[in-house]
Amino acid sequence: MGAHVEGYRELYNAGLKDFEIIACCDVDGARAAGMADSIAGFQGRKPAIFDSVEALLAGEPGLMACDISVVHRNHHIAALPCFEAGKHVTIEKPLGFTMRTGKMMLDAAAKAGTVFQVAENYRRDPAQRAIKRAIDSGRIGDLRMIFWHDCGERLWYWSWREHKDQAGGGWPLDGGVHFADLFRYHIGPVVDVSCETRQFNPFRYANSDLTGRQIPVDVEDTVFATLRFEGDVLGSWISTAAAPGAGFSKRIIYGSEGSIEWGVGLTSRTEQVSEADLVAQYREQLDCDEEQRLFPACIADTVATELHEFVQACLTGSPIEVDGLEGYKAEAICFALYESAFLRRPVTTAEVENLEIENYQRELNEGLERPAAP
Repeated sequence: MGAHVEGYRELYNAGLKDFEIIACCDVDGARAAGMADSIAGFQGRKPAIFDSVEALLAGEPGLMACDISVVHRNHHIAALPCFEAGKHVTIEKPLGFTMRTGKMMLDAAAKAGTVFQVAENYRRDPAQRAIKRAIDSGRIGDLRMIFWHDCGERLWYWSWREHKDQAGGGWPLDGGVHFADLFRYHIGPVVDVSCETRQFNPFRYANSDLTGRQIPVDVEDTVFATLRFEGDVLGSWISTAAAPGAGFSKRIIYGSEGSIEWGVGLTSRTEQVSEADLVAQYREQLDCDEEQRLFPACIADTVATELHEFVQACLTGSPIEVDGLEGYKAEAICFALYESAFLRRPVTTAEVENLEIENYQRELNEGLERPAAP
């Protein structure tokens, strides 16, 4: 939520002040108070402080919208009362703790008829917009393959993210849903997934310098997956935090005429363009309306532009790019990884979206009936 506060600050400082943050809600009152002080520093008025969603909704009847960033397990717990009260909602990724809780939120938003945004900011980066434009304009030909490989080692403890009953899964869900959204954005829907997962390191160190006690963890640290997209495009997704020694990251899309590599640029049979030049070419091609919509007041910070879109949707009914359904479909790719590994067979994203397969998720859904661990 700190990143969201900074996004609101950037909007406010750019003169985009058509919103007011009227309350901060956190079970930790001191944390809520600290955030309220930070917000008062740019908008002048200090938000009220609440320690529960129910108290917030009762105490601020004029509230129009809620921005939710909580532990994955509690996404639906925070969001459902807001929808029931008729509030617009933006919620951090991944949409839900499980696909079933995600579906609960989709249904509640549809019943309420309110705006529902999933805070999926990666695609809003100018480089991603430029890559999308280059692909759509045929500069690398017909799409064939994507490789998304991140290999390295992380042994320090990352709090609740290391525990399945709080996070739902490891980094391929927590951060990987960003990548799944980019897969859909750049290439299109994923049809099916074949995956193996491993947990090579069953503990993390309490301190970032790899000292202190060893803390047991129970999320996977390695995923090897093959994706098949509509149009028969193939994808290879490898993510591991259990690779000591030399690490590497390689993210590249191949077409029939060339490739686009993240951080490098476009290489084809006829041209070679750096990523910076791709972005410059893209920005030059934007008309004024599109420039203002995507980068209001010339802001390129992805969280700020995402929040601006949400504010405008609440005020005017303008479209949401990553709505609840789009967030649901991206998350289905991530849970397809786990379901495939659990069943040791390929699974379709349709099976995951339709809740036909919930084997990996069964204990998560059942755990929702029990109090969360402290």
